[in-house]
Amino acid sequence: MPTKREREYYAMGFRDGFDQGVEGGRVYKNPLSFRPIGESIPTLPSEMFPGRTPGRTPGRKRKLSAWQKYIKNPRNHIKYRDGKLNLKKMGVAYRRKRR
Repeated sequence: MPTKREREYYAMGFRDGFDQGVEGGRVYKNPLSFRPIGESIPTLPSEMFPGRTPGRTPGRKRKLSAWQKYIKNPRNHIKYRDGKLNLKKMGVAYRRKRR
């Protein structure tokens, strides 16, 4: 998790990059330069872009590995007496099953 100072540095670099882009002949609407006087400077990307949510899109999930699918099935669980999973025996059974 970035610190407050790191977020401020990121925001300053973002503004500098935008200013250089405008000087270089490209014209973009800088959302940070048109703020009223006295308004605080946004330091988080979510504050800079209010409509955008950071992170992975909610519909995409990564594919589970074969071991994760094996572990997910309760029928494959081998447990100790105290109820914990015996992962060593499960690993042996998984590799035996894969042959």
